Amino acid sequence: MDKFDSLKLDAILEKTKSLKRLTLEESAALLSVKDPEYIQKIFKAASFVKDAVYGRRVVLFAPLYISNLCVNNCQYCGFKSDNSGLKRKALTTSEITQQIQWLLRRGHKRILAVCGEASPAGQSNIDYYVQAVETIYEAAIGKHKIKRVNVNCAPLSVGDFKKLKASGIGTFQIFQETYHDQTYRAMHLSGPKSDPDNRISAPDRAFAAGIDDIGIGPLYGLYDWRFETLGLLSHIEHMEKEFNVGPHTISVPRIEPAEGAMLSFNPPHKISDEDFKKVVAVLRLSVPYTGIIMSTRESAVMRDALLGLGVSQVSAESSTSPGGYSDNRDAGTGIPAEKAGMVSEKAGSQFSLGDNRTIEEVVASLIAHDYIPSFCAACYRKERTGEAFMQMAKPGTIKGKCSMNALITLKEYLDDFASVAVKDAGYKMIGHYFKQLEPVEQEMLKLFFLHVDSGLRDEYV
Repeated sequence: MDKFDSLKLDAILEKTKSLKRLTLEESAALLSVKDPEYIQKIFKAASFVKDAVYGRRVVLFAPLYISNLCVNNCQYCGFKSDNSGLKRKALTTSEITQQIQWLLRRGHKRILAVCGEASPAGQSNIDYYVQAVETIYEAAIGKHKIKRVNVNCAPLSVGDFKKLKASGIGTFQIFQETYHDQTYRAMHLSGPKSDPDNRISAPDRAFAAGIDDIGIGPLYGLYDWRFETLGLLSHIEHMEKEFNVGPHTISVPRIEPAEGAMLSFNPPHKISDEDFKKVVAVLRLSVPYTGIIMSTRESAVMRDALLGLGVSQVSAESSTSPGGYSDNRDAGTGIPAEKAGMVSEKAGSQFSLGDNRTIEEVVASLIAHDYIPSFCAACYRKERTGEAFMQMAKPGTIKGKCSMNALITLKEYLDDFASVAVKDAGYKMIGHYFKQLEPVEQEMLKLFFLHVDSGLRDEYV
């Protein structure tokens, strides 16, 4: 927009109340707004849309970096191939089990497996990925197991994507990094990732292989944030046109400092906090059905603020190092290091973190801000993926199931892992939201809670 047109902007925001997708032109109009008062209107609309689609629930997960071996030379990444100072490691199945057991003891139930584009000697990339996923699912601490493994890995062939799907993954996640071709080529100097076309077509191959939950996103800081956001939205339009399914999730990472990657300390197109907030809000309005993920790259203060602007999934207690969930992070848990199942030595990290809170601290913060912490993976179990998920998410009818499952999984977490203070706050939250349910839903939830009290876990609707 060349000038501020409040009538046009009001019409766009009115459209968002119906949970309809915005056009590229409408999204661009909102991105161009500079008036502080009107930006607050955009923020308010984004909060409304998020609550209309997903309610007050926020899904929690933890990344598990299984390897930092990588043949790509990406200028912003600590894993880049010419970073000779990085300690490299690919976790063995035993070490993956140890890491998952540590996470299970803390209450984690959802994992994002992350891997550089290389595999241990003697294994192909896909064989290593599949072996890791299977190992994660097999790990257990008593009655506690990981409910769902999502995967962030290199582009694959259709045949290899079929193998990945057969391993039981949830979402396949891949970031284009930048949608600006010249910048892409300048940032990725060598390795398979230097081919932008192979990377941007990877979601198409995943769809062709039967993986219908895809996560995408740009890396903010490589090129102009407005271009990247519109490039992302154009990519989404392609997915909807070709497959009738948009992204299950959108991630919005910003470049963070990474040891051995000088560019990461001074990104060429750094985005301000205020513009970043606007991007998140506009994405929520533009693609109301999608889950928006906020990682621990951001500070606790920023993450808490973005929850009100459309974020619906957050990582917690993250490490970006293979073997990073180690005994030195186990302070205060009462678990001896030799019994905690720790990898003896962790490898180098991909980037630095902005939020180092424990999972309990994140849960406590969510409750304090009136968000229901959720460890749900029900949609994958009920085969509410791809088009089936979109049919419920687009009109907002998924909200009831999300809220119900969030309360069930919150009770499981509180009963098994929370401190007395968090239990008290959490049970009070459950009581508050229980009263807002319809009588039929209340009776259903009472039955689920009886099951949980009897020792059953992993209940869902």
